Amino acid sequence: MTVSEEKFTRQRLLQVWRWSPNLFSLRCTRDPGFRFRAGQFARLGVRKASGSLVWRAYSMVSAPHDDFLEFFSIEVPDGEFTSELKLLGPGDELLVERQAYGYLTLERFTGGSDLWLLASGTGLAPFLSILQDLEVWQRFERIVLAYSVRTASELAYQTLIGGLAQREWLEGAAHKLLYLPVVTRESVPGCLTARLTALLDSGDLERAAGLSITPEHSRLMLCGNPEMVEELRARLKLRGLQLSLSRRPGQLAVENYW
Repeated sequence: MTVSEEKFTRQRLLQVWRWSPNLFSLRCTRDPGFRFRAGQFARLGVRKASGSLVWRAYSMVSAPHDDFLEFFSIEVPDGEFTSELKLLGPGDELLVERQAYGYLTLERFTGGSDLWLLASGTGLAPFLSILQDLEVWQRFERIVLAYSVRTASELAYQTLIGGLAQREWLEGAAHKLLYLPVVTRESVPGCLTARLTALLDSGDLERAAGLSITPEHSRLMLCGNPEMVEELRARLKLRGLQLSLSRRPGQLAVENYW
């Protein structure tokens, strides 16, 4: 993929930190003209030693009102992009396309009282952006965040999630959020132990939330492993929940990064 110079800005990394051997986050400066809706993604570019550019799509973790951009990444063994990205540190250059993309945003939905955010791995990123924006707290009566990882060491952003209730601008709305951490490969106190698809099949996901998933009341966003997303979509379709499209509002929203 090639992007002309006019389509991107040159930003500087402010901070890079690791959550586990293969998971890391990075924060960079933000061009004053870059605008996005919570849940959208940016296309990031890094320059290889050969001088060529490599581009990948990353959802923003940061909120639309933040003066920085933050991203959550998994290190892909021998990956063309992350092999370069993992070598960068504070002060290094990161290219960011001027336009934000994506439809994993609240404007995909009409109606509904309950919002379910179902994530695996780095699919947590857009949901953190959504939860740091006021709109979701104003629109929904209840919000369920289910975050699935393989091991407890991969549960990233726990301090951010736990600190949402202390944000003054929520004005008492933090009780609307129920957080359900899911760890699939080990038993961890306070965490569900099964894949999200299995938890949906067994009813344990809804029991843990104290809510039923219904076309009338529920709106669901899915992000993470593509196989997991497709399996969840198929199961939810059987329960009468349809993908929300511009020409046909529905109850499900997913992201297509390319």
